[in-house]
Amino acid sequence: MRLGYITGSLWNGRQHPALDGRKLMIVRYVTAGLSPTEEYAVCADAVGAGPGEWVITVSGSSARMTEITAETATDATIIGIVDRIDKR
Repeated sequence: MRLGYITGSLWNGRQHPALDGRKLMIVRYVTAGLSPTEEYAVCADAVGAGPGEWVITVSGSSARMTEITAETATDATIIGIVDRIDKR
């Protein structure tokens, strides 16, 4: 799992049928100290996240284990919206 925040969304007119109706979000990942990295990912959204929200993502085969992404060609999926971060 990785932590990041949504910087935008992606819209495309032509795609594989398995992606029809799927919301795709652009996520910028952060370090353990919560500083932004230069790493971004296009993620399928399984939880209804929106721009600016902090999210938890999974990748690889785990990205295809939600009801929304099963049998979908995705390598990264948003599986949680962060409510609070307690950094010590």
